[in-house]
Amino acid sequence: MAISLSNFLLPCWAFIFAALADADTVTYDFNVGWVYANPDGLFTRPTMGINGQWPIPQINVNKGDQLVVNLHNHLGNQSTSLHFHGLYQNGSTHMDGAVGVSQCDVPPGSSFTYNFTVDQPGTYWYHSHVRGQYPDGLRGPLIVHDSAAPFDYDQEIVMTLSDWYHEQMQVLLPRFANVENPTGAEPAPDATLINDAQNTTFAMQAGKTYFFRIINMGAFIGQYLWFEGHTMRVVEVDGIYTQPGETHMLYITVAQRYGVLVTAHNDTTANFAIVSSMDQDLLDAVPPTLNPNATAYLQYSASAPLPTARLLDAYDPLDDMTLVPADLMPTWTDPATHTLTLSMNMGNLGDGANYAFINNVTYVTQKVPTLYTALSAGADAANPTVYGLHSNSFVLAHGELVELVLNNRDSGKHPWHLHGHDFQVLARSADGAGDYDPANATSRANTTTPMRRDTLMVRPNGHFVVRFRADNPGVWLFHCHIEWHVATGLVATIIEAPLALQASLAIPAEHLAVCAAGRPAPTPTVGNAAGNAQDYLDLDGQNLGVAPLPDGFTARGVVALVFSCLAALLGMATIAWYGAAPIGRPTVVAAPSLIDADRKREPGVSAGAGASTSATSLRLA
Repeated sequence: MAISLSNFLLPCWAFIFAALADADTVTYDFNVGWVYANPDGLFTRPTMGINGQWPIPQINVNKGDQLVVNLHNHLGNQSTSLHFHGLYQNGSTHMDGAVGVSQCDVPPGSSFTYNFTVDQPGTYWYHSHVRGQYPDGLRGPLIVHDSAAPFDYDQEIVMTLSDWYHEQMQVLLPRFANVENPTGAEPAPDATLINDAQNTTFAMQAGKTYFFRIINMGAFIGQYLWFEGHTMRVVEVDGIYTQPGETHMLYITVAQRYGVLVTAHNDTTANFAIVSSMDQDLLDAVPPTLNPNATAYLQYSASAPLPTARLLDAYDPLDDMTLVPADLMPTWTDPATHTLTLSMNMGNLGDGANYAFINNVTYVTQKVPTLYTALSAGADAANPTVYGLHSNSFVLAHGELVELVLNNRDSGKHPWHLHGHDFQVLARSADGAGDYDPANATSRANTTTPMRRDTLMVRPNGHFVVRFRADNPGVWLFHCHIEWHVATGLVATIIEAPLALQASLAIPAEHLAVCAAGRPAPTPTVGNAAGNAQDYLDLDGQNLGVAPLPDGFTARGVVALVFSCLAALLGMATIAWYGAAPIGRPTVVAAPSLIDADRKREPGVSAGAGASTSATSLRLA
């Protein structure tokens, strides 16, 4: 029987129009400013809120919706941006929110509109993507609902985990990247939070199944999570639906997300603790005052007591490598058309501070945002040189099958996140396995349907191997999601199909206006990494990292040299001061006043645990 083309197309168009009819435009107006908050009940501090509130709003959309976020910067003293973590931004790489990469800073007093289609379901979050900023509070859940999810549940609950610092990042970052911290010991958090609070309760009804969307929004610490007396069934990981995998415990690195089903008991006479426990392996030293655990509760009965959590001496979380995607996508077994081998390590540079390196280069933001260089460079956009020697840039052709090998030459754990894509996880080694050896077949995962996600932890002195398709033209970061390491250079840049990008993308005038309003000077939007628009291969004036240590110097030697020089200068100043004093008169030295430099709270200001108050005229530290 002959099939009429019109008879075939009409149902297709009907389906498309029906899908468009169901899609909405969801708009949020976000005024970012300072508020006071005290989520752990121990310290009130200035925190970045939205519309005068903290925690900041949860973004809710349905798959297929158009999301519009109007960002207005009322911080007064800091620029900002928003990144929508885990969203692929197909066709909208300029909405990815990474400052210096896909956009300019949004300075105080300026506005920026993010406008894109959300075409993937799942559990995500949004956060500032300016150097070290989001731990000051500018991070919240982003949920993409899906009426066609392949599992059933009665109620949905969003649960966020986070580490929390009492001091602002503008204080902590200079102290971290400093000659006085040559080993690069990361600041220990002051608390762990669940839903940005302590002792949160989740109401439970007998026999119901709850879909918990769990997001680690922290800056540093991975968390062990368990529900006492209950089993979790994992059905989603980083936005990818999975075949149900049962477990009693999860390990969730910063930036990872899990969706789990928890079925309530029929007996409602007792309540149960939920525990989020810091991975203390990440801490160089555990402060004696630190409580590494946060507790929340499954509350069946308001009249029953909330139990004391039973803390554990050992942890046995689910191995996420055992998870199988629900769509059973097979491993891409064809030979990779592009292999990226990245070796990371930590070390010291000439100022004595500790930095992070990829292939011996520490990332430095360039004078022109990388996307704007890709759009203005013409044919030179395919040459990674134009993006700067210290941008760790790699250019991919459209459609390539990319195998990315990450070798960890550091003794710590690192969660790596890829913008614009998820990836198949082919292999992840045990601790201490060393660099990946492609000749060693046992180092690859033995599976035909590998786990997919967008954030993956590499183990100490180990490696992982992932694959993805270069099917999303844009400029995408691949970076460790520990904010201390991002700030000190553990970042790579992937420029994907730049010539195709030039033919398909135009930057909104409002985005360019933000660059023109940059402080202390406008940010150029045309040219190579150095801002040279005449000769894209001339990088004179590009931003470079700190010079290396002199040959033969160690970090300890640099510290000793610096403090010896300081001691000598102080000694010389003292001699000069005494020498200048009048002869025959006693010299009186007044004792300096003592200032509590650690106190960040304004006199008379207080807030309850988890509460925030608007502060339109704060005196900030």
